Amino acid sequence: MNRRTLRKSGTDRSISGVCGGIAEFCGISALGIRLIFLVTLPLSAVVYLILVNTMNDSGVPGLRVR
Repeated sequence: MNRRTLRKSGTDRSISGVCGGIAEFCGISALGIRLIFLVTLPLSAVVYLILVNTMNDSGVPGLRVR
C-alpha cells in the first residue's frame, strides 16, 4: 500500500512550500491552491501560519531549505 503524506514541497516553493505541498498531495496546480488561499485570506492566513509550523519538510535528499 502506497501511503502519501502531506509535506511541504521541495521544488514548488514561493514562501515555504505549503501551497506547493498541498498541490502535490491533491494532484492539482499550485497556482490554484495559492488563488484559493488568496480569496479566503483572513482565515487562510491563520491556517497558513499553522501549516508552516506543523508540516514536515519534503523528503527530497540534498535539498537546501531556505
